[in-house]
Formats: sequence, C-alpha cells, structure tokens
Amino acid sequence: MASEAKRHKVDDDTSLQDFLRWCDSVGLVLSTKVRVSKEGVVADYGMLAQDDIEKGEVLFTIPRSALLHQGTTHVASLLEREKFSLESTSGWVPLLLALLYEYTTAQSKWKPYLSLWTDFKMLDHPMFWSKEERDGLLRGTGIPEAVEKDLDNIQREYKDVVLPFITKHPDMWNTRTHTLELYTQLVAFVMAYSFQEPQEEADDDDEDEGKAPIPPMMVPMADMLNHVSKHNANLEFMPDTLKMVCMGPIKKGEEVFNTYGQMANWQLLHMYGFTQPPSDNTDDTADIPVINLYKAATTGSSHDHSKPDGDPQLLEEMWELLQDKGPFVFGKHGCLTDMELHSVLKVLCMSRDEFAELKDNDGWEDEEDEEIISQAFSNDGLSGLKAKWKWLIHEAALLTMRGYPDVDQDRVLMEDQVLQQRLSSRQRKALHVRYGQKRILEKVMELTKT
Repeated sequence: MASEAKRHKVDDDTSLQDFLRWCDSVGLVLSTKVRVSKEGVVADYGMLAQDDIEKGEVLFTIPRSALLHQGTTHVASLLEREKFSLESTSGWVPLLLALLYEYTTAQSKWKPYLSLWTDFKMLDHPMFWSKEERDGLLRGTGIPEAVEKDLDNIQREYKDVVLPFITKHPDMWNTRTHTLELYTQLVAFVMAYSFQEPQEEADDDDEDEGKAPIPPMMVPMADMLNHVSKHNANLEFMPDTLKMVCMGPIKKGEEVFNTYGQMANWQLLHMYGFTQPPSDNTDDTADIPVINLYKAATTGSSHDHSKPDGDPQLLEEMWELLQDKGPFVFGKHGCLTDMELHSVLKVLCMSRDEFAELKDNDGWEDEEDEEIISQAFSNDGLSGLKAKWKWLIHEAALLTMRGYPDVDQDRVLMEDQVLQQRLSSRQRKALHVRYGQKRILEKVMELTKT
C-alpha cells in the first residue's frame, strides 16, 4: 500500500506532500485514479480524477483511528474525565480543546494534517469580516444577525467554560497561546471542515429527549473535497472505516465533489465561507420573517375583499400567538415550510369569533392533507391560493425585498461578467447570496400578484 500511495502525482507543495505521506502512515488508502491538487479546482485544495471513474468505485478509505476528535487525541482521557465541566450549548468544547492542544503542539501526531491550515487565512466566514462589511454587503440576508449570535456564543463559551478549564491545566494549555482569537478560528475550522456521523432515527417511544447530539469530527482527506449541490461523491460511515464513494461517472480531469447537504447560499457563506453562483445552487432559499406577514396584515382594509380585515386589536392578539414562529422558507420551487405558513395564514385571516374558538381549544387539528398543502404552496399552486392569502404573501415578500440593498444594481452586476470581476471576493460572495434570495422573492411576488 505504501508504494501505491507514493505513486500519486502531487503538486509542488511541501505541506501537501507531507500530508499525503502521513495519510499513507495512518492507513488511509487513496485510489490511484484521483489526486489532491491546488490547481484546476474551485477553491484551495480539491480532488481531481486522473482517470475515468465509474459509479460505485471507492476513491479512498480512512480508518476510524485516523479521525481527529476528542476521543483520539493525546488529551482524550483528561477530556473524558472532566466532560461534565465542559458541557455547553454548542457541545463542541471537548473537540475544540483537543484541537487547541494538537494544533499548537509540535509533537502532535496530527501535525502533517493540521499544517495544511497554517494560519487559517483561507477561512473567510463572515465572522471574520468587519461589522461594517457584514451590515453593508449582507443586509437583508439574515447573515449579520446569525454572525452576531455566533460571536456572542463563542465569547461566552470561551470565557465561561474554556478559559477556566485551560487555566486549571497549565501543563497542557496556556492563555497566551490558546486565545479567544485562536478559539474562534478553530470554531470556523470545525464549521467548515468537520463531519457529523449520521444518527439512526429512534422510535418516538424509545427516543431519549435529553440525549446530547453526536459531536462533529475531523475527517482527513474527506475535507479536501469541495462542495456543489449536484455532487458526484458521498462519504459513507462503516464500523471500522469511512470511505468516499463515487456516485456517478466522473471523467478524467473533472473535479470530485462532495456535498455538505442541502445548503442555500446564505448557509454556505455563513458556515463555510463560500458561495455558488445562484443559477448553480439548486438548494438556494429566501426567508420571509413572520413579522412581515403580520405587518402586511396590519395594512389590510375592510373595503378590499382581497385583504384581511385589519382589526388592530385582533391582530395584536394574533401577534402574541404567532411572534415566536420562525421565518417561512421559500426555495426555487415553492415554500419549504408550507404547513407552518398555512397555519399562520389561517390565523391572520380569522374572524374574531374564529380566533376566540382557536384560543379556547388551545389550537386546532389541521385535517387538511399535507400533500395538498404542499402542492398549494408550490410555485405551481401559489397563484391558486385564496386572494387574501396571496395578498399577504405578496406584501410580506415585498417588505422583505425592501430590506436588501439596491435590487436593480445587483441585477446589473449579475448580468455583466466584467463588472463582477472588478468586485472583491467578499463583494462577489455577498452578491451571490443577495441576488439568489431576491430572485426567489421576485418569483413569489410574481405568482401571488392579485
């Protein structure tokens, strides 16, 4: 196996060659039909086919002993012994402490792997942008609010959980090296490159509601593959090994892509620091906050039968019931949270007597078929909704659109490749997020116009 691994063509990159030799030493087997490269891939490192690959072929296998998580590092026993003091909302503290230790220890057995990220400069999550950049470039997308929440949680977790722990164990960690800045970088590293092992769905009767989720893990080599929504490889978890398997024919010279799941561009940028062109991302979405439906309802008029009655006192009571609802998510083919939207629209269009009955009964059992509702809120069904419902959705989408920077300017930028090339990387990624969301909202408005 060792001689086979050494035959792989690699770029003139010392860190990459050291990593590939390390892979061979830990029992990771890489197919001779692929190579890791910085050239000819969409971002940073990637994997290219050196020969035609057929569906079902294994691109590489990695033993579980080579995975990096809190149970496989030098500090594993200590982290296990004191795990109750490391509990946090994220559940990531043990892994992050392990990474803090291994990343800064010269003798770490993970050094050839972690050395691929020498200073984390390739991580360009919005959490590393200035607040002015986030608020200016990403206004209306939901990302600035998500990042502020992330940063608050990271700072709180470091101060309340991590700092007391590393202060208690100065022989393994120290506050001069293992700073909040490095901790934040490692959070982004885990966000962008870790994997979550699939959990079997438990029966409702057997499900343990208090059970903590399985923490993420670092999977060397798997994290080299870039993401597209139409991927051609998939990571499979076996009892003793993990393997990357080809999902369809890959031609010589083509890039091998994994998937991080069904990710809208705002999620890709927020969690991974990159985007896809809106036309390429089949999983792109746009959110309509529930408050915008409420605001639309408050502008209704009893003189227009296409609008809700707009009784201020009644609507205020309705808002008390609805304000904890999450946003309504629209994809390229319709509403993805159709049941929730259906329920809210029913409430906002109720008479006072109907709403009183709803409160008396503490809700209602929706007897309508889920498939019928799903069809009604698809792009094919939106135009056939009740006039009042269409008006509310249309006005809420319009209110959401007004939260973005100039719509027409973004359209001009997307249609002119020369102008796009003049943008910085961050400006271009923000444009992808904004424009993709706006296009979805424009479609919703077109289909609900009354």
